[in-house]
Amino acid sequence: MAAQRILLPYNFAPNDQKALTFISKTFGNREDIDITIFHAYTPISEIEDTDHQSATAKLKRRLSYLTQELTEREIALQELRTQIINSGFDRDRVRYIFKSRKKEIAAAIIDEVEEGDYDIIILNHKPGKVTRFFTGSVFIKVVTALKDTTICVVA
Repeated sequence: MAAQRILLPYNFAPNDQKALTFISKTFGNREDIDITIFHAYTPISEIEDTDHQSATAKLKRRLSYLTQELTEREIALQELRTQIINSGFDRDRVRYIFKSRKKEIAAAIIDEVEEGDYDIIILNHKPGKVTRFFTGSVFIKVVTALKDTTICVVA
């Protein structure tokens, strides 16, 4: 029997931890589960060297900080992978994807689901304003776009 492939889009939000807990409790002892933690980030532009007093130099220092923050997020994803493995999953069946996105986040998630042929996607949904339903949140865009995929919502 082929393994069920699960995608967990992860954006370092409080509800993301709830989704991880759900995965551990629900699928933790099964050997036929492949899990992928997915994070797509906004790419950071490069700025040429300038003198240290200009506005461009200040912007470059800010971009350096953002680059360091991205590095820390990738390390955090690696730690999440380890956390999932420690909760009972086979090391070879847990991976993460940390990549620069070229589209909006919802489109990046949809593309990953379709390209990776996932069976289940675990989404978290931040309860709150009804206006988010009408303004096109990531959650709504992903849920309405996917076909033939089981979507589990953790609220």
